[in-house]
Parts: sequence; C-alpha cells; structure tokens
Amino acid sequence: MSTDIASTRFAQRRDLLLGALSAAACSAGWAQGNADAPIRLVVPFTPGTGIDLIARQVAPGLTAQLKRPIFVDNKPGAAGNIGTQEVVRASPDGTTLLVSVNTLVMNSALYPKLGFNPLTDLAPVCLTSWGQLILVASPRSGIDSLAGLLSAARARPGALNYGSPGTGTPHHLAMELLKNRAGVSLTHIGYRGTAPAVTDLLGGQIDVMFLPIHVALQHVKAGKLKALGISSDKPNALLPDVPSLQTLKLGNLNVDMWYGVLAPAGTPRPMIDRLNKALGEILAQPEVAKAFESQGMTPAHDTPEAFGRLMAADAKRWADLIKAQNITAE
Repeated sequence: MSTDIASTRFAQRRDLLLGALSAAACSAGWAQGNADAPIRLVVPFTPGTGIDLIARQVAPGLTAQLKRPIFVDNKPGAAGNIGTQEVVRASPDGTTLLVSVNTLVMNSALYPKLGFNPLTDLAPVCLTSWGQLILVASPRSGIDSLAGLLSAARARPGALNYGSPGTGTPHHLAMELLKNRAGVSLTHIGYRGTAPAVTDLLGGQIDVMFLPIHVALQHVKAGKLKALGISSDKPNALLPDVPSLQTLKLGNLNVDMWYGVLAPAGTPRPMIDRLNKALGEILAQPEVAKAFESQGMTPAHDTPEAFGRLMAADAKRWADLIKAQNITAE
C-alpha cells in the first residue's frame, strides 16, 4: 500500500514538473527565439477608426513592457475579413495579433463562405474597451425623440429611412434590432463607409442613423443632428441628457460595441497570459483611459476565457437577429 502511494505521489510530482517545464519552454521560446521579431497589431479597418485608435494607444505600452518593437498594420477590406483572415493564417508564435470589434462575430453569420470561424480559429487575448452608439436624426426629418421615431415609423411603414456604413455593421444591426423589437419598418440605405453616410444625414437625404458617439458628438453639439437615444443601459457623460434605449422597455436593446485583441488559434497559453497582463496594466493607465473616453469608449479588461464567452454569446445573439430579419451581405 505504502509503495503504491509513493509511486502515485512521484507520478504527480513528475507531471507537475513536466508541465512547468513545458510552460517555461513556451514562454522562453517567445522571449528568446523571437526576441528581435516585432509584434504586428493587425487592424482590419482604415486608419482613424476606433479600432485603429485602440491599437495605436496600446502599442507604445506593449513595446515598453515586452521590450520588443510593436507596430500597427492596417489591412482594411471586405468588412474586416481580409485583415482577420491574415491573422487566422499567421503562425501562432505571438508575433501577429488582431485588434478588432464585434463586427468580427457578426460577419460569421453574414458571410456563409467566410472561410474561417472567429470562435475557433482565433484565440481571445484581452477585451480592451466598450464603445457606445448613439441614435441620431436629421433635423429635416422632424423626429425629435425615440417615441416620435417609433410613432412616425408605425404611421408610415417603410417611408422613413436610415443609413449605415454598410450591411452587417454594428450601426446597421443596431437599427435592425430596434426594428425587430418595436415591430416597425424603416428602409435601410447602406453606404461604403461612415463619412458619406454622415454627409447625407447632415444634408437630410437620410432620416436617422446609429453612429459612434465620438462621430456624432460635434454635430449634436452644433445642433446639426438631434440625439434620440444611446445604446447603453445608462447615459454617457459626454451627452448626459440623452436617454438610454432601455427607456423604450422593449427588452435588451444594449448594442454597445466591444473591442479586443486576439491571436491565431494555437498560440501558446503563456504568451496569451503575458499579453493579457501587459494589456491590463496599459488599460489601467489614466492617460490611456482619457484618450479612450474622449472617443466615447470605456477601457475594459477581462480574462481570455471571459472574453471568449462574450464573443460566443454575441455571435449567437447577432446570428439569431440576422436570421430573423433575413439580412444577407452576399
């Protein structure tokens, strides 16, 4: 009996030691084998977007903490799919990372022939922030409140229109969620990017639109757009008098956008943990929080597992809506 117990304890200690050595080897391989290799932060959208801002804010801090060059690489196109696919296909050695937004999981339902699954072909590293959308109206529309919008939409089904930067964007799906919950009809007008949509919104060619708060803010302050409601459960400090969509009492209308960092699937866990820790420390810095908040974003941080659960839940939520509203992008 004592011999069996001793053998079992020896085996347990051996397994623990081997596990520790394996983890150390992985960590050392990242630190030494690729010590001079820069880390590339792939942003699958154009410079100047919220995702680009996040990448450029965290890059200097990562350089300081990891003691290696970090650079941002914008790879826009196909609703973010081109840059994302490049990361999916990259070597899982910690030198290529993706900085993305919840469009990532929306696309898996919009593009049946996507060629990759964001939930299995990418490894969550870290949630970085939340961004809010605000529903705004052109003064020419005559709409000045959430109740007024729904009343007008019910009175004239399909007569009102709304803009978005393109099919399947958070701006588009946020309005489709509101339409679904309220049982109203508005006509979607998709654009190639936010700028032309905002131009037509300001000109009165489109009636309403969801916009990131930092994009809408200057126009709301100038009286060129009317703020109707905000996507969060509570108001934003930048526009404290704008009510939450929750005041409509139509169920969960929270359409806040999450942002985060991901790596190719198969990236060793010690690398994921090191990056998560470094990003958490960077996101806690007051100057980083200030930069984020000026753009209507709130810094956030969580474990890789929690970020993965958020992605999975969001993927199901938007897939269900896309099916219910019969939305296609192809």
